[in-house]
Amino acid sequence: MSLFGIGGGASGPPQGNINPQQMDIAIAELDMITDVFNRLVSWVAGQLFISELVLTVTCRSCHTKCVSPRYSEPDLNKGESVCIDRCVAKFFEVNKKVGERLQLMGGNAQATGTFRS
Repeated sequence: MSLFGIGGGASGPPQGNINPQQMDIAIAELDMITDVFNRLVSWVAGQLFISELVLTVTCRSCHTKCVSPRYSEPDLNKGESVCIDRCVAKFFEVNKKVGERLQLMGGNAQATGTFRS
């Protein structure tokens, strides 16, 4: 049998009879799935924007903190290199914690059916 009981298949040619109740149920289900999809897309877009913003702020912060505004040498000196290494390590540690938190939120969202923290 095909979707909504209309169509060919083993039962023969299409009858053309559409049950209005089944159609209403299908429309409601499609609306619900569309709503969930739109919420998911909005949530993911928000998370990507936040990640990009954090990366930009971190790069600026590490550069401002570690690199002298006077570029007297073509390469970083040892102090600048160490400072940047530590700054970036802190960034990756925070990024790891944020990723773990997002995974936890995603697991909660699957369990409860919502996309909240």
